[in-house]
Amino acid sequence: MEHDRLQSADRIEREQLRRLHATLTPREQEGMELVVTGLLNKQAAAELGISEKTVKVHRARVMEKMRAESLAALVHLAERIGLGLSEELPDPAASTD
Repeated sequence: MEHDRLQSADRIEREQLRRLHATLTPREQEGMELVVTGLLNKQAAAELGISEKTVKVHRARVMEKMRAESLAALVHLAERIGLGLSEELPDPAASTD
């Protein structure tokens, strides 16, 4: 029964996180996905075709709406709902310059 209780609590937490994620605008969702994969604000801005300042604004709103106190917490939340694991994004450490 304890195992079932823990699974139920985990399922409820994930659903709450999905609901919070659903409150984000499409652009905030895109920005969140890029930031949690490790891209810098500048790299995310280039990927989205917006300014770095706009990325910072989106990131701040995402942190607030997702109730994350740090980037590490946001990454953990994203992992809990299955975000941030895309292999399509460029490696921020790789540089072709």
